Amino acid sequence: MNKDFRAGFVSIIGRPNVGKSTLMNKFIGEKLSIISPKPQTTRQQIKGILTDDEKQIIFLDTPGYLEPRYLLQEKMLEYIQNSLQDSDLIIFLTDVRNFPTDYDAQICHILKRLRIPKIAMLNKIDLAEKQIIQEKLVLVEKENFEKVIPISALHFKDFDDIIKLITSFLPYNPPFYDKGSISDLPMRFFAQEIIREQIFLNFKEEIPYASTVVVEYYHEYPNKVEIAANIWLERKSQKPIVLGRNGEKIKMIRMNSEREIYKVISKKVKLDLWIKIKPNWRKKRNALKEFGYR
Repeated sequence: MNKDFRAGFVSIIGRPNVGKSTLMNKFIGEKLSIISPKPQTTRQQIKGILTDDEKQIIFLDTPGYLEPRYLLQEKMLEYIQNSLQDSDLIIFLTDVRNFPTDYDAQICHILKRLRIPKIAMLNKIDLAEKQIIQEKLVLVEKENFEKVIPISALHFKDFDDIIKLITSFLPYNPPFYDKGSISDLPMRFFAQEIIREQIFLNFKEEIPYASTVVVEYYHEYPNKVEIAANIWLERKSQKPIVLGRNGEKIKMIRMNSEREIYKVISKKVKLDLWIKIKPNWRKKRNALKEFGYR
């Protein structure tokens, strides 16, 4: 093992919809975190692992920071707090166009109390005028970050300099995971996340937030994979919306999910979906535990 090898954990934190999942996916070069225009798409901590001969960076994509209104959101806040405690470096990500929001201010206040190196990234500079970017850079620099970087997570092609900067903050350590690993989560987890992403992309208002997905059966064969999953909703009135007329909506979710899962595993995918109801599951501790929010 290279005695100069560095390995450590890097948390990406910010309010909802600032591009945390997009940034981690770009760092890893694979789509690990699901993405939609809606806030709270990411609900759990997801690890993305980047390894070469000199370093291993374990990125922690966290849910968007917000004031919790029900138990599921309290769990999401716990994931953020646990990620920060485990970190060797924290990346604070914000939208350059509207920094500082109240949530930005709360996050910066929390970060000031932590004796962990922190860098700030002002995202979506492709959507902002140069004068606005310069003004916001001055504001963020007052928050005592080790480095402030303007970026476009969606459009930047070369992250080499940022990766080098991140690596410089990591301790000298042997790798925590095998070199070929890009996450510590099983494929069945990513399958249910892909299905949930399709719900977020194709429904409005309350349906995405009142739904969760649990893969009950995942079996991989040499040339195909068979998956059975439940889509859980909170009210019976939501079921016909997800089904759609003549089952068109649920068919679209199934076909789109099969296509996206195929992109990951390069095998034919047969997906069966069922819709089930558990009233107010977001507010019930046992239901959250049953659905994997531990």
